[in-house]
Amino acid sequence: MDVLGYGVCRLALVPVRLGPEAHAPQVTQLLFGDHYEMLHVDDKCNRIYIRIYMDGVEGWIDAAQHHGITQDYFEQINLANFKITTDLTCGILYKKSPLTILIGSIVPISNSELFKMEEQFAFNGESKSLGQKREFEFVKSIARKYLNAPEVAGGKSPFGIDASGFVQMVMKIAGYPSGRTARQQLSEGHKVDTLADSRPGDVAFFKTGKSALHVGIVLDEQRIIHVDGKVRIDHINDEGILRLDTKVYTHQLSDMRRFITAAGSSAV
Repeated sequence: MDVLGYGVCRLALVPVRLGPEAHAPQVTQLLFGDHYEMLHVDDKCNRIYIRIYMDGVEGWIDAAQHHGITQDYFEQINLANFKITTDLTCGILYKKSPLTILIGSIVPISNSELFKMEEQFAFNGESKSLGQKREFEFVKSIARKYLNAPEVAGGKSPFGIDASGFVQMVMKIAGYPSGRTARQQLSEGHKVDTLADSRPGDVAFFKTGKSALHVGIVLDEQRIIHVDGKVRIDHINDEGILRLDTKVYTHQLSDMRRFITAAGSSAV
């Protein structure tokens, strides 16, 4: 499918849907700063079919929520090491208008003088360089910021998130980009043979049916943080996830992968 144009999200959160209908299932979300290619325009439904640059996910957005950019600016974004926000929410001034954005948003601020931004921003929240890889303690601190976020299919925000979206966002903020689905994440990183070989920050995968996968992030002290109704912390052992409140096993452990391979840095 030919690329018709380019865009970048300039709203806090935009749903990306499976079909052009307003009620179509949500497959993922755009956060502020996510950029994408336009693949098809449905004028009748006022929808645009896009492909997100970071993870290749395709889906439909409302044309009224599209912000077009040039190909030069799109390619500029691809190369720039912008900042990614680490506050649950923070405020920015965009075109002299205040806007609240969410954790994991990308703001076009760079130390490089090679890039001339087409837009002007004022931002003073907590952030780190998008490409900087961080260690487990940072991963844990980011993951805990999502605690009690409700489970929402296709969600990627502290106000609604799914299991694979949670892993993707935490790892992305820490400097380890990953796929959008658990199936994609299972093919990334480095294989860890057993739970005994794992270390905090590893990603654990679980069977929830014949083909369905569940995913979460291993913490210290035999705990896992994952999405099951909400973002929660439970116990993990060789059998799987043991809910701390009901003492019932909910997911059968199947695989483990290691994304965090570097010691990381404490600088922001």
